[in-house]
Formats: sequence, structure tokens, C-alpha cells
Amino acid sequence: MVDLKRIRQEPDTFRQAIRLKGVALDLDALLELDREVQGLKQRLQEIQTERNRIAKEVPKAPPEERPHLVARGKALAEEAKGVEELLRQKEALLWELLLQVPLPPWPGAPVGPDDSANVEIKRVGTPPEFPFPPLDHVALMEKNGWWEPRVSRVSGSRTYALRGDLALYEMALLRFAMDFMVGRGFIPLTLPAYAREAAFVGTGHFPAARDQVWPIAGTDLYLTGTAEVVLNALHSGEILKVEELPKRYAGYAPAFRSEAGSAGKDVRGLMRVHQFHKVEQYVLTEASLEASDRAFQELLENAEAILGLLELPYRLLEVSTGDMGPGKWRQVDLEVWVPSEGRYRETHSCSALLDWQARRADLRYRDAEGRVRHAYTLNNTALATPRILVMLLENHQLEDGRVRVPEALVPYVGKEVLEPCG
Repeated sequence: MVDLKRIRQEPDTFRQAIRLKGVALDLDALLELDREVQGLKQRLQEIQTERNRIAKEVPKAPPEERPHLVARGKALAEEAKGVEELLRQKEALLWELLLQVPLPPWPGAPVGPDDSANVEIKRVGTPPEFPFPPLDHVALMEKNGWWEPRVSRVSGSRTYALRGDLALYEMALLRFAMDFMVGRGFIPLTLPAYAREAAFVGTGHFPAARDQVWPIAGTDLYLTGTAEVVLNALHSGEILKVEELPKRYAGYAPAFRSEAGSAGKDVRGLMRVHQFHKVEQYVLTEASLEASDRAFQELLENAEAILGLLELPYRLLEVSTGDMGPGKWRQVDLEVWVPSEGRYRETHSCSALLDWQARRADLRYRDAEGRVRHAYTLNNTALATPRILVMLLENHQLEDGRVRVPEALVPYVGKEVLEPCG
């Protein structure tokens, strides 16, 4: 969320942000509600001041005036109860509206309504040209016995089960990504795949993306779609020392998404499944654009280095205002070439959110001057499976249907080529 004081001072800035990001929010209604809240708080203060005055006057007043003063005090007490209840209601409504206010995007963001306005800023590597008819990742898995189709009868649609070398490959990739992040100075964490509602509000997944999240029946918990949800809540309510920043975490957790609204999209194979695995990069830094920009470049360079080690052709996209989401200051997506589709598909999303998440999650630190400030947050994927397997299988396939293992992964897999599973 954004600072309410800033909204009051710069309403036109936020009207523009609402328009650029396509958020359905009436800022004038929010500001009017804010004025009502301020008015109710002022009335409560007036009531308390008058009650205090009356309480001091009663002992000194003539006997014949005391009943009137006592009655007036009781009336004020009753009025205070009504004002307090109305204030609670109005504050709750104001909070719900504040959660929907988008962060103004950085000046370099392309302006547009959706991903059609995203701008390619870099392309690395060359898509492979095969001297044989290449197979898509599903055909490769079927040819080599690398997946178990019966799992859909057990667990439903958009599920997957890998077999043989491909199962080991998936686990090797996750360990490779975690080792890489440790080598870059990030603290590794293995995390739960669920969290309480406050954590989802803190990242901004609630209320906007509630339909993408599965509740766990009979509890106050929800399955997370990214380790970011838990990582972003770890320091909630604390006041960190500026010397502790930046906090750099690499979090692993299984991830779950309902994929609501994606009926008919990517239903074949591994591209879009309900459960997957992800190593997430997360940084908590001091409140300055310079610190945020440094961390953003670091997260982006980490993702590019990983894709380079996986020997995959990729491109970077500067994400438009209408595609980046309400909490983003800046977003750059990384997309990898998918030979069977003849196009690039997203594997990483690098995001800077300034203090938008920190205000929601109460992430604070004490700066060098002793002031308590909200921190800035950033995140990016390090590696997510099984989607990355689509690109690895298709780009590194051999004529006989086997798949070459990138040199950086050979020590983790223990072989240079994935062999068929009987």
C-alpha cells in the first residue's frame, strides 16, 4: 500500500497510476472516506475534551447544577460509543480501499493496457536449428518414458509426475539453483508452502488475486504460490538495524496455484500446472531508489547467469504499466525460447516494489539518523520447475530423442545425457 499522506498531497499522481495500471478504484471516494474518518476522529477528541472538562467541574459545581453536568457526561459517553463504532467501520472500509491503491510506476515503464505493450530490451543466445524434425517436450517425455500419465486419474488435471532421469533432473535443477544463490551471498531457506492471510495481504496477493490461492479447509491457512509470501512476512513487526540491510534470501518451497481463469490455456504438458517447485530470490533493502536499483540489477543478473549456465536462449522484456500489477515500481520479465511454439515464454519476473509491500507487511528499519522507516522489497525467480524443463528438453534434444545435459548441471545429474526410462 502507499502512504495515505502522499495520496492526500498528490491525488493527481495516484489518479494517473490508477489509469495507467487499469485498477478499478474511485480515488475521490477514498479521499471522501478519509475526510469522514478524520472528521470522526476530531469529533471523538472534542467529546473527550468536553468530558474531561465536565469531570473537573462536577466536584466544584453547586449541588443544583451537578445532575445536569452528570447527565451531559453520560450523553457524551453514549455519543462517543456511537462515534467509535462508526469510526471502526469507516476505518475498515478505508483500509480495504487503501489496499487497492497502485504504486505509481517508474518513468521508464512502457505505457499500455496489457502485455501487448511490453518492450523487448535485450536478446541473448540464438534459437537452435535442428538437422532433424524436433519433438516437443511431451513427445520427448513419452518417447523416453519420463512421465507417468496415470497421475491425472489420481490427482486430476494440470498435474504431473516425472520418471527416471527426468525426475532426478528436476531435483538436480533445484539444488543447482540454490547452490548458485548461496554462491551469490544469499541465505538459503526451505519454507512452508502455506501461510496465514496476513502474509498474502502483505505481498499484495490479497485481495486482488485471492481467486488464484487455495484455502486449507478447517484452518486459517492458504497454500502459497511462491516462497515470496513467507519471505516477505519473516520480519513483519520488527525494527531492523540499517546495518542489517540488505537482507538477501533464497527461499525454496513447493508452490500451488489454482490457475483460475486459465481454462484451455497450456493444458498440454508441463507449462501450466497446479503444483510446482521454485527457488525464489528476495531482497529487503533500505528506502532509497539507489539501493533498490542496485538490488534490482543484482536479481536480474542472477537470473540471466542461471539461464546462461543452462545454455538457453532468452530475452528480457520491460513490462508495461498495465501488465506489471498494482504494487510494482518496475518489472522486467525473462522469457526463454520454446522451439515447438516458435516463441519465447516467461520463466522469471524481476520486480521492484519500493515500500508498497513493506507498508502492508510492517517491514521497518531504523536509519542512520535514528528514524524508523519502511524498507523496500524486491523479488525474482531463481528457477522454477517444471516449466524450465519444457525449454531444457526442447532446446537440448538430440536426434535419437535423448536430451543433452548442460555442462553446469552434469555434476548434479551425474551424466551428460538423459537416458530413456524402461
